[in-house]
Amino acid sequence: MRAIFMGTPDFAVPALEALVEAGHEVVCAYSQPPRPAGRGKQLLASPVHRAAEFRGIPVRTPISLRDLEAQASFAALEADVAVVAAYGLILPQPVLDAPKHGCLNVHASLLPRWRGAAPIHRAILAGDPVTGVTIMQMEAGLDTGPMLAVARTPIEDKTAGELTQELAEIGGRLMVEVLSDLPERRAEPQPDLGVTYAKKIDKAESRIDFARAAEQVERQVRAFAPAPGAFFELDGERYRVLKVELVNREGAAGTTLDDRLTIACGHSAVRPVLIQRAGRPVMGVDELLRGRVVPAGTRLA
Repeated sequence: MRAIFMGTPDFAVPALEALVEAGHEVVCAYSQPPRPAGRGKQLLASPVHRAAEFRGIPVRTPISLRDLEAQASFAALEADVAVVAAYGLILPQPVLDAPKHGCLNVHASLLPRWRGAAPIHRAILAGDPVTGVTIMQMEAGLDTGPMLAVARTPIEDKTAGELTQELAEIGGRLMVEVLSDLPERRAEPQPDLGVTYAKKIDKAESRIDFARAAEQVERQVRAFAPAPGAFFELDGERYRVLKVELVNREGAAGTTLDDRLTIACGHSAVRPVLIQRAGRPVMGVDELLRGRVVPAGTRLA
């Protein structure tokens, strides 16, 4: 098929690569404009932008698709389909209508659960046992379109980073499967029951709330690993926690129970396994404690 690809972050790259490897003609890639990054704040192209250029695919980075010129330029590509994966811009109706078979979205949840911006993080935070990918025919509503295919995977003890990569690979394969019989494939309306919304992650949510049960703290750590990283503060210094283990002990929430950094929660306790001080590499907690003594009874913020 003659396809337009629309995506921005790492999550979207496997879908782009799957389209190319399956033999589809990707005539153009749309991505968010380059953003300042790093200490020098130099402009950095998105992962999709870089992946498309590497494969010789023309890239467009409009700030918006609302103006008539941008819409006309999109329609002039005369695509059979547009494949969208975490693009980050709203697609107005003229864009949705331009390709022969419309715009298809790779969404990282089992719709209608977790419509919106952060489905992977929200699924982990909520303790969902299973998540997956839905290929959806896009319409004007927020992730409300009919479904063309669904694939499931258990969450288990995966971090957001691990789950994102897994779902990205699943999404690429599933999109290729859908495109293989798209004209004949029937789209199913989303159920009316079970709708939830995955609002964008606020950085304030990554501060660990030790008043919660240890199981919830463990999910919070996985949901924000590797970025932005769940954290606590000690003596005014921020510590990012990338992995914890559950410990069957009780105490005052937010207080260390021993000199091994076992931390009491609202119910039970956790002990960091991987941790990072500001400006330092990620390390095991035992390595941290060889250079930073944290005695029992220490209160964490």
